[in-house]
Amino acid sequence: MNRIPHLRLCLALLAAFFLTGGCGIYSFSGTSIQPDVKTICIEPVINKATKVNPALANQLTESLNDKFRKLTKLEQVPDAGDLNLLVTIDSYDVRATAVTAGDVAAMNRLTVTCKVVFTNTLHPEDNLEQSFAGYEDYDSNNSLDMVESQLCDAIIQKIVDDIFNATVAQW
Repeated sequence: MNRIPHLRLCLALLAAFFLTGGCGIYSFSGTSIQPDVKTICIEPVINKATKVNPALANQLTESLNDKFRKLTKLEQVPDAGDLNLLVTIDSYDVRATAVTAGDVAAMNRLTVTCKVVFTNTLHPEDNLEQSFAGYEDYDSNNSLDMVESQLCDAIIQKIVDDIFNATVAQW
């Protein structure tokens, strides 16, 4: 057996791994953070929705902190980071999505909309101001109180993923 081609292929793959892994711009977690960016400040989420879920802002803040802590090497600082993230909950709304023949709602939808202001002090071309929304449907036979916690968990996860992807993954 001739092992030279296999050895060359392995060495080429290993070299490519070290060359791309050391550049600091792209990582296997999907982030594209410039190598000179070291810190992030995630402000506590502000809830400006007319209808307020008292736990939502704190849950969203914690989920954002966890996501950035787990998937980046950025140091989280209380203020004036290289990256700064400000999130405001603008709406928390329940609406009927499916109506039966008797004009009765069969399904309801809980929607949360957030405004995000992302500032990159070192690379202003990456700044972002955008709204993100997440929703979950539920059977109208259930009261919102019965399903609200589960719905909010799923909505928060979606919004956090969207914010992360738009800010540091730049998808």
